Amino acid sequence: MGIGMACAHAQTADTAQAPVAKKKAKAKAKAKSVQEQIDELRVSMQTQIDALKQQLADRDAQLQAMQKAAQAQAPDAAMNADAANAKAAKDAADMKAMKTQVDAANTTAVVAVKIAVENAKQTHAEVESPAAIHYKNVTLTPKGFVAAESVWRERAMDTDIVTAFNATPYMNAGQAHVSEFNGTGRQSQFGLLVQGSVPFGKLSGYVETDFLGVGVNSNNNQGNSYALRLRQAWGQIAKGGFTFTGGQMWSLVTETKHGAGPGGEDAPPVVDPAYHVGFSWARQYGVRATQQVTKSVTLAMSLEESQMLFSELGTSTANAPTNFFFGSAGGSGSDFNPTANYTDNLAPDVIVKAAYDPSFGHFEVGGLARFFRDRYYPGSTAADATNHTETGGGFIFNARVPASKFLDVDVHMLTGEGVGRYGASGLPDVTVKPSGTLEPLRGDQGLLMLIAHPTPKLDILGIAGGEYVQRTFYRNATNGTVGYAPPDAPNGSCNTESGTTNGTGYGPGTGNANCTGATRAVLSGTIGWTYRIYNGSRGKVQYSVVYTYLTREAWAGLGGTAPTAPVAAPKATNNMIYSSFRYYIP
Repeated sequence: MGIGMACAHAQTADTAQAPVAKKKAKAKAKAKSVQEQIDELRVSMQTQIDALKQQLADRDAQLQAMQKAAQAQAPDAAMNADAANAKAAKDAADMKAMKTQVDAANTTAVVAVKIAVENAKQTHAEVESPAAIHYKNVTLTPKGFVAAESVWRERAMDTDIVTAFNATPYMNAGQAHVSEFNGTGRQSQFGLLVQGSVPFGKLSGYVETDFLGVGVNSNNNQGNSYALRLRQAWGQIAKGGFTFTGGQMWSLVTETKHGAGPGGEDAPPVVDPAYHVGFSWARQYGVRATQQVTKSVTLAMSLEESQMLFSELGTSTANAPTNFFFGSAGGSGSDFNPTANYTDNLAPDVIVKAAYDPSFGHFEVGGLARFFRDRYYPGSTAADATNHTETGGGFIFNARVPASKFLDVDVHMLTGEGVGRYGASGLPDVTVKPSGTLEPLRGDQGLLMLIAHPTPKLDILGIAGGEYVQRTFYRNATNGTVGYAPPDAPNGSCNTESGTTNGTGYGPGTGNANCTGATRAVLSGTIGWTYRIYNGSRGKVQYSVVYTYLTREAWAGLGGTAPTAPVAAPKATNNMIYSSFRYYIP
């Protein structure tokens, strides 16, 4: 029985290797055929050259014989001197012409051999290192990288490589007094681009994944087995200067390097998968149409999945209205996460953009429209229930300019009402009025990025970014404040650490009872470098180190030496150092 199993295993291995062996044999056969053609061409050219040389030698011999005959017949030759000289001149001209033909044949042969050799090299390269894999009538282009990355934070946030910028702890939390280090390979990405030509244009499809998803049993105890996560999955039709794309992709809000289509996003080259404070982005469902109007102008429009980030931070829970809703946790038996909240959206977000690509940079202007709806109950019974809708949106501006051969300058801005969700910090979009209806919050996002290229292998990075959300509050019937960050919100304990009574070791003190800490602004500055150890036909290997200083500033509230005394706005800071070693597939 063991022998049978061994034979079966060997047979399986041979069967598995057969396609590979056939493919290699086919490639070798193709290369051998090209070599044979070169050899045949060289032999043919050499034969022609030898024939011409022989003709030249025969003419030379004939001329020498004629000269000898003329010398032997000297008396008679005097009478025919003119004729002999004319014939000799003609023979010399014929010899010169024949020599010219031989030289031209030599030159043609050398050029032909060089061309054949270059064609052979190109054919060999295409067989051994194709730019894409050909399958039926499409090309398959693998993309992605494997990564070994780490992050050290001065103040623990109990998170992996992804940083929740708006959650860096105030000094009342236990985590603000301990650091954390996490190493991970979860940001490794794998993608596949499929492309094929059709009579009316071109079809494309792209899928991209990483391992930053979290399953029910995911942990760091031993296996570190985290869920595969969908980043992008879209299909595209292109005809002339028009494209239509549908699926999950980067939002049109996100800046691109050229044009306005998916696949060329200009994300900050940092290690953190949340990117950088001030950077506006999302990856979500969308349908997008783009039209290249001129060589340098592209127009685009998209309809995208909408979600709403809400914050109700009144003076106390007693002031918060309870007569409204706009969503729910994932439904039982649905394919939504039952521990996450989802908005019952009225309509998709609408985004328009114009991109301009002159020879001196890339520029974008655009707009965002959003629709916020809730259902509220103004009376004492559900019979009075009604729906209420508020609109929001903002203005988009992006610019990327190569200031010199060694420096790129990038500026980004998104400003408007209800735009917080699109910022890297995830600040709130709306709050609630005493009536139970929603109110969009004013917000701004901005980013300045400098990327220097002192050498072809080295990039040096400098980024400054910020996000802001406006204080918005109202008075209810009992003169209590309702809304986001009212001035009488309690902030007295934001800078005083609270203890813990949890006996498990996993319950640090939070001290939130007297610390509203409603965020006013999140700011960060970053410096770093990336060195490409190797970049060639075998792929790319690079190493990066990035340092970020993060600040979270709150709106001022009450709670100084007396409960009703004003207190300075609390502030949280964090120092973070990231490292990344990546191998990109070619």
